[in-house]
Amino acid sequence: MGWLTKFFRGSTHNISEGQHQSKPAEEARWNEPSSSTVVTDVISEFDNEDIDRAIALSLSEEENRKSKRTGKELHLDEDEQLARAIQESLNVESPPRARENGPPPRARENSSHSRARENGSANGGNAFQQLPFMFSSGFRTCAGCHSEIGHGRFLSCMGAVWHPECFCCHACNQPIYDYEFSMSGNHPYHKTCYKERFHPKCDVCKQFIPTNMNGLIEYRAHPFWLQKYCPSHEVDGTPRCCSCERMEPRESRYVLLDDGRKLCLECLDSAVMDTNECQPLYLEIQEFYEGLNMKVEQQVPLLLVERQALNEAMEGEKTGHHHLPETRGLCLSEEQTVSTILRRSRMTGNKIMEMITEPYRLTRRCEVTAILILYGLPRLLTGSILAHEMMHAWLRLKGYRTLSPDIEEGICQVLAHMWIESEIMGGSGSNTTSTSSSSSSSTSSKKGGRSQFERKLGDFFKHQIESDTSVAYGDGFRAGNQAVLQYGLKRTLEHIRLTGTLPF
Repeated sequence: MGWLTKFFRGSTHNISEGQHQSKPAEEARWNEPSSSTVVTDVISEFDNEDIDRAIALSLSEEENRKSKRTGKELHLDEDEQLARAIQESLNVESPPRARENGPPPRARENSSHSRARENGSANGGNAFQQLPFMFSSGFRTCAGCHSEIGHGRFLSCMGAVWHPECFCCHACNQPIYDYEFSMSGNHPYHKTCYKERFHPKCDVCKQFIPTNMNGLIEYRAHPFWLQKYCPSHEVDGTPRCCSCERMEPRESRYVLLDDGRKLCLECLDSAVMDTNECQPLYLEIQEFYEGLNMKVEQQVPLLLVERQALNEAMEGEKTGHHHLPETRGLCLSEEQTVSTILRRSRMTGNKIMEMITEPYRLTRRCEVTAILILYGLPRLLTGSILAHEMMHAWLRLKGYRTLSPDIEEGICQVLAHMWIESEIMGGSGSNTTSTSSSSSSSTSSKKGGRSQFERKLGDFFKHQIESDTSVAYGDGFRAGNQAVLQYGLKRTLEHIRLTGTLPF
């Protein structure tokens, strides 16, 4: 089953103090008053006395510079110098109103940190030249409080103008005084608030998923559970549940089985742990086959075993079998001795240790000597594996010829899929009478009302069968399921018996 790799792009916008005018770079800027304390109004309100003072000041400065000029400059007459001084003093009367009719600048997505000049010292310390950069000279409406901004400091971004205290973070509702802010939709955020709300966190280590070398947030996600995690957890030894495949979160501990597998606590809740505990489930699946008019007449032993015993039994078979990389069930045809789990073992901390086993000698009375199932799996998974292996037994006992892997494994997966569907649709499972074994009450409770997780787990096992990418199990199931849907199970099985192929 393939896992998903996803990328996440953030959104960062710049905000800076400075000039409010239309620029192609779409800048968002703060507008800040001059640091000078003598300037208290806009330039358009300067009277003639201020202009005369400015002219006199300019003339005085020109007189001081005359002594340093070259011979060519000394030929400039006093009238020309006076005209130039008047022109320079009148330049400060250029009001910013003409620029206010243009479209307001918008915030720009950027990851750099933009800084503005603080006052007029960047232009030689002339406070008058900085006034158009520092004050609003019109009466605009704040997009936040909808009142007039008037004169003073304001912010222009997102196609509107704001009082600084009205431009607030959508998450914490506090003003954004930073030079940079982030956007989601039409809402601004502090960078920290944006990260807390939108930056994905790893479901394993609970930390923010780091960016890759290209500056993108890259993470893995399970295709069914959508569990997000850092790519590093695939190689750092983080364990997965042997049943549901979810990674072990740092704040919880999976149960360690005696054969090295790990099981999450949710899967452990309905796990079938020994041979006796599995017998009621075996009776349920026999009844399921009887309901399909496919009763298995012979008494075939069912044994729960450890992984090592399952692998050894598979090696002891003379006939070829088609198995997944992780074998969890086996239909035997040969006589051999297997080590079966007699009863559930003790649990120490988060470990299940010292499984109590006993040897079981298989004798050949028919084409099938036993069905072996891996212990410690949830009831729904154990049942689906058992339904699959029961179909292998049924085919052999009914005299079906040696089939190709995709036909035999495919039709066995169809029966496993059908059983899971019947369990999910039935909700509470079958009403089979419990046996008198010591595990009957425990098994009966597991067949009762299913928890939300168990229903989700059943959907996951169905998804595993449906999305399998292998030729024998995956392609074989999809072809066999299509044949059953089109022609029915009975007709499909009859065609397989006669031809060894599906009825297409």
